[in-house]
Amino acid sequence: MSQEGKKRILFLCTGNSCRSQMAEALVNHLRGDHYQALSAGVAPHGLDARAVKAMAELGLDISGNRSKDTSEFLDQEFDYIVTVCDNARENCPFFPGAAQRVHAGFPDPPYLAAGAKSEEEAMAHYRRVRDEIKAFVEAMPASLQRES
Repeated sequence: MSQEGKKRILFLCTGNSCRSQMAEALVNHLRGDHYQALSAGVAPHGLDARAVKAMAELGLDISGNRSKDTSEFLDQEFDYIVTVCDNARENCPFFPGAAQRVHAGFPDPPYLAAGAKSEEEAMAHYRRVRDEIKAFVEAMPASLQRES
């Protein structure tokens, strides 16, 4: 638990470009009174511009965020390690301490949007996944009881 008494959550995905970034921002905005969220990727590759746009629609600015590697957090303790994609679940490094591992898989917006015929059609995928992550966050702490 952090010094402020908040439970610490690390959201992990492959690239730390979209889903985990959304989760971090949503937790800190909606549940920041009880939780402190961070995010990282097992193979970070830059922030997704459409994720930035989808979050801005909710009034959350993540444009200054950067993709972080899991190695940046190996010396930190967390209450929860939440994987948001299967690849991160399978490749999640060991984190010291008594962190509870939770898997909350969400579809990959860039993959879903790859065949979109317009920007609006592509953004619909990002919005849907963002809203699914938001529902997960709003259901906390119950949603954190999922088995990994």
